[in-house]
Parts: sequence; C-alpha cells; structure tokens
Amino acid sequence: MLRINRKKNDLPKPPGKQQAIVLPLHSPNRSLEFLAELIGKMRPDNPRDTEQAEIRFKALLYQVSQDRTSLFSLRKALLTQFLKTNIVIALTENGIVSSRGFVQELMSKVKHKLLPELQTPDNFLFVINKIFYKKTDHIWVENIDKDLWIQFFEGLGIQINLTEPKLILQLQQSLQILSYRVTTLGLEREITHRYENFGDAVFPFLEQNRLINEYLKLSREGMDAHTHRILLANITEALHNCNQSIQWIKEQRIVVGTSLAQTYIITRLQQQIDRLFIIVDVLDTDNHFNTDRFVDYFKTVVHNENRKNSIKEFLSENTSYLAYQIAEHGGRTGEKFITTTRREFWKMFQSAIGGGIIISFIGIIKNLLGKMAVPPFWQGFLTSTNYSLGFILIQDTGSTLATKQPAYTANNVASSLDVQKFGEEPDLRNLAITVARVSRTQLASFTGNLIMVFPLTYCLAWLFFESTGTMIASGAAAQKLLTDQQPFHSLALLYACFTGFFLFLSGLIAGYVENYVVYGKMADRLRNMSSFKNSFSEKRRYKIIHYLENNLGSLMGNIALGFFLGMAGFFGKTFGLPFDIRHITISAANAAIGFFGLGHQVSTKEIWYTLAGIGGIGFLNFAVSFGLAFMVAVKSRGIRLREYSAFAGILWKYIKKYPRDFIKAPYSGRQATQLN
Repeated sequence: MLRINRKKNDLPKPPGKQQAIVLPLHSPNRSLEFLAELIGKMRPDNPRDTEQAEIRFKALLYQVSQDRTSLFSLRKALLTQFLKTNIVIALTENGIVSSRGFVQELMSKVKHKLLPELQTPDNFLFVINKIFYKKTDHIWVENIDKDLWIQFFEGLGIQINLTEPKLILQLQQSLQILSYRVTTLGLEREITHRYENFGDAVFPFLEQNRLINEYLKLSREGMDAHTHRILLANITEALHNCNQSIQWIKEQRIVVGTSLAQTYIITRLQQQIDRLFIIVDVLDTDNHFNTDRFVDYFKTVVHNENRKNSIKEFLSENTSYLAYQIAEHGGRTGEKFITTTRREFWKMFQSAIGGGIIISFIGIIKNLLGKMAVPPFWQGFLTSTNYSLGFILIQDTGSTLATKQPAYTANNVASSLDVQKFGEEPDLRNLAITVARVSRTQLASFTGNLIMVFPLTYCLAWLFFESTGTMIASGAAAQKLLTDQQPFHSLALLYACFTGFFLFLSGLIAGYVENYVVYGKMADRLRNMSSFKNSFSEKRRYKIIHYLENNLGSLMGNIALGFFLGMAGFFGKTFGLPFDIRHITISAANAAIGFFGLGHQVSTKEIWYTLAGIGGIGFLNFAVSFGLAFMVAVKSRGIRLREYSAFAGILWKYIKKYPRDFIKAPYSGRQATQLN
C-alpha cells in the first residue's frame, strides 16, 4: 500500500469569515455524487476569481485536517472511483497529442462538438466529466496555487491499494501501451536521421521497452521486493536517457532546423515519457510519491476534458508546434536589429538612412505606376513588384526598413523567457535591458528612415516636375495623398493595423523558408544536382548557393510583403471592402509628393495633422507586428506571462534609473547590468 503521510504543521489555518464546507458521509454507491457536490461547493462564482476559489479550497483543507469523518469520506469516495473505473484511457490518451493526422483530428473535433462522444460510466474520464462538468472549471483549477493542491493530495494521504489486482493490471497495461508507443516513435526517421550511429539513436527507446517487458513478465511470475525496486529504478534511468536523447534533438534543431512532423513527434514522445514517469512512480512502492508531478497531471486531465472539443485550442496548439522553430530562426535574425553599443546604434541609424533613400524611389515609382491606364489587377501586380524589388534592394544593400524589425526583435525578446531552452528561471533584469535595446534601435531606424524619406521624396518630385513639366500628383489627387494619412478623414489607422499584420506574416514566411533551407539541406542538394553543376561554373555555383543559404528566407519574406501590400487595395476595391494598407515610410513619401503637388498651399494645422497621422500609422505598424510576433513566440515556447508579473516593476525601475538607454546607447564604459 502506498501511503502519503501528512504533516500537521503544513495544514492551512482556517480562513477568516468563511463558512466551513460540510462533507457528509455517503455510501459507496454515491461516491461520484459526493465528489461532484464537493467540487460544487469549491467552485467559485466566477471561474477567474482565484481569490474566492482559494478561500473555499483552504476551507476544505482545514476541515479535512480537523474532521477525520470528512477525511475518511473523501478518501473512500476517491478510492471507490479508482477501483470501479478503467483508468487506462486517462493514462494513455488524455493530455497526449493524437497520433491521427491534422485533418482527421480536426474533423473528429467538429463532429464531437456537434454530438459529444459517448463515455461509459466505467471510464475514469466519465468521472472527471461528471465532477468538473463546467467547461470553465479548468480555469480555477489551474489558477489555484500549486502548493495548495500539493497540500490537498498529501494531506488527504492518497492511498493506492497495490494489492488490488484490477488496479495493478490497469497500471501495468498502461505502462506497456505507452512503452510500445515510445519505442515506435523513437524509431521514426525524424528522430533517428540526425544521429551518425543508428544504434545510439534508438538504444534508449528500445532499452526502456526491454526493461518494462521484463518487469511485466516477472510481475506475472512473481518476484521479490528487491528485484521489483531494482527493475523500476532501471526503467526510470532508461526514461531519463530517453529525455536526454530528445533534448539533444531539440538542441540540434536550432542549428539544422526542424519540420512539423519532427516537432509533432517530439511533443508526443515527451508527453508519453512524462506519463510513464507517473505510472512508475506509483508502482515503485517506495512510500514516496512525486505529488508535484501528479498535480501537473491532474490539472492536465481537467483542462483537456473541458477543452477536448475546442477547435480554437486545437488549431492554436498545432500551429504553435512549428511556430517555435520559425520564431527561433527569426529571433536569431533579430539579433542584428538590436544594438548594444553606441557604434552599433549609429551604424543602425546610417543603414536606416540608406533604407529611406530606397523607399523614396519606391514611393515615386508607385505613384507613377498609379497614373498608368491598366486594369486593377495589373495595377496591383506592378505595385507589388515595385515594393518587392525595393525591399529586396534594401536587404541586399545592407540598409534597414524600420517596420520589418518588430517581427524579428519580438522573437528575440521572447527567447529571454524561453522555458524550452533553459531549465532555470529567466533573468528578468536582462530582459529589461533587452527591451531598452530594442526600443532605442527601433527609434534609430524610424528616425533614419523618416529623416531621409520626407526631403528626398520632395526633391525627387521637384526634379520630375522640372524635367517633364508635369507633377506626379496635383489638385484633388495631391490632396488625397495628404488626406489618406489623416486619421479622422480616412481609415488610415485601420489600414495601418492591416499593414502590421502583413509585416508579421511576412516575418513568419521568412522564418519558415529559412528553417526549410536548413532542415531540407537545400545547399547540399543543389551541390549534388547534375543539371545545376552543368549549367554554372564552380565559382558561380558557390555564389548562388551561398546567397540562397543566407538570404532565401528574407528574399521570400520581402516578396511576400511586397505582394501583400501591393494587392491589398485591389482586393478591397474588387470586393467593396474597406481594405488597404498604410505603411509609415510609404505614407511619408506620399505626403511629401502631395505637399509638393499642392504648391505648398497647405495650412500649418493640416501639416501637423498629417504628420501626426503618419506617426500613428508608424506606431500601429510597429505595435501590431511586434505584438503578434511576440504572442506567437511566447505561446510556441509554452510561456505564461502571468508567471513573470515582477517584470513590470523591474522595467519601471530601469526606466527611472536609465531613461536615456531607451533613446540612445549608453557609453561603452557604463552598461546597465544592475538595476538594484
């Protein structure tokens, strides 16, 4: 019998002004109703009211610690449910990603949302659904302090009667099922192909299965307690070795990339191994139970049963698998967009000036293309091509476009909280310093772009007029170029949000392609391609391969962004929707052309109003792009921001102590590494 002894010193004090929960004795055949009634008394009025949930929970803890009748009743109800239901499905399926394909699993959830899946009373998940029947129960269950749940289960003294043949059989059956599944996944090519030695790759997964089969065989034949302990200890060690293999693959994929299939398999493997640890922990009879791990499993079961048919959550979880690696590549790219020293700061400013020069020409050409009498689709196509070529030129000349930075720097900021890469608490002070670096770098790039776009575009418009005698825009057309940037005279701010989304999406595309180039070994495949060898000289082949290795992701991202921005207006007009884009630098170029086209006959008030609109457009471009990229990066890393509430205070302390660090880089002699 496995018994968890409770410590009286750890029991909570009775909460003030809280009526005790009355736990009546119930007969065994009413144990399920008893548990449902108990949870009903604990359930807060609002699932997000954590304070009320914890007060009621503490009341329960106090009562069971003082009233042995209540404690006996609760233990009896729980033990009855364990013995009369089948826990195999709960152990082998719940909380583990499905082995079915994405489309098949999605269709299954759609069907079960319309007509829920039938669960029989002898299934332990039926019990969970009856007790936690509200779809919001997982919220307060997860929000209650973990230490309170640990006190509850330890104070309850959860007893699992290992002399009960039915329970032992279910645990062993679950152990065997999960073991074979771990072995099968461990043999998948996505896991083994990065190892030079196939035997090294699969040994841990085969070894755990061999040991578990030996344990099950000896259990049926009868074995002494010493052999029992040794075997389970060896199984535990083999499972740790499996975890080490998985960790090695995770570390390698930062260098060699990943695929959706590999990430999906690794996620499923990790979940199954974690579940095996729980079962072995129960079976080892060492009178020590890892309650912390059990609480995590308990919360997972409740969450998954409440949300098992949620299509939104299913889509979110599946898209986050590959998003992690896309974000990782984007984060490494984003490092070059974060300045540390003053030299780097001014270098970023100079590169942004170069970007502003190119954007000025893009703005002029875009407005000239708008004067051509071509069908709307081809108008959009030509505009898209202009944008794409301009963005590619910015990349190839080493220049900077301010609005492209957020999609990359957000990933870099989120990586400071990366719980998948680091097994320790993140350095929140270092994160605050990273935010300051991002802030001043973004300011430098925006300033560099705009300080060049306004005057240079104006000069180019003047040169065009002097050389041709025709204005690029005049009269109503020139006025429209100004009005389109003004927030209350147009939908400029809404369109700026659309642009922010496109900037974010193009960053994801760039990360995806960059990951594919690495994971798909595109360079090696090109080197071995006969037609490629025969078409170019060795020197030319080297240049092409080197360019694709280092720039294909950004190249595809630039092309995608160009067509997103260029075709938005066409789709808006075609479908009669308020759908277009406003990009801060292009808006600045349009404003300069409009100002020249009106012959400077613009009031000071309208000038400032237009400039304020451009500023708002730039802010929304940045905020939407950065926000979406940060959300993806945070979610894909399994980060819960509420766990780092102290960060706001640390950041505010840094702002008060070193406010200039958010505007310009500090002198090399002083780095803000201490915020105390």
